[in-house]
Amino acid sequence: MAFGDDLVNLAVWGLVGTWALVVGTLVLSWWQTRSARHLNSANAILQMRDRFDSKEMRRARAQFAGWLLNPEGDYPHLEVPRIFEMIGGLAHEGVLEERMVWASFGGFVTAYYTRLRQPVDYLAQWRTAWRDPLIFGQFEWLYHRIQRLDRKIYRGVSVVPLPADEEANLILRGEVRSHESIV
Repeated sequence: MAFGDDLVNLAVWGLVGTWALVVGTLVLSWWQTRSARHLNSANAILQMRDRFDSKEMRRARAQFAGWLLNPEGDYPHLEVPRIFEMIGGLAHEGVLEERMVWASFGGFVTAYYTRLRQPVDYLAQWRTAWRDPLIFGQFEWLYHRIQRLDRKIYRGVSVVPLPADEEANLILRGEVRSHESIV
């Protein structure tokens, strides 16, 4: 073997080693970014859950739930659908991971959205009255994602779910009772 062949082999191995280092660095960077994203999503969910469970928000949830169960007079402040709109927007943009949102807020999203759409479609009424077809669009998107995740996660589980309106009423009555216990 000639000296020139050794240099070619050395150059080839140097090139292979360099590319292996580049690929390894890229994989490590991807993994670190993915881990940081998971952690940021978890922290944001925990902060949102703290806000969602704050005394003020529990009061707003109880008032809105009470109104949805017995809609007399003007509707209360829309803080509840607004927070779901924000969560939906952040999940839609990929800032919040959908499974984390599902685990933390899924039942509430389903209950409030169900009662906003039936037996009276308040969401359609608001969209018409305010001339804004996109009002609470991210909340609506979130509801549909939660439903998709429910079907995916509970596939094959032998639990007979309550009809959506019964489940919504059960959760919303719990919201009203929950606030009454802390007042």
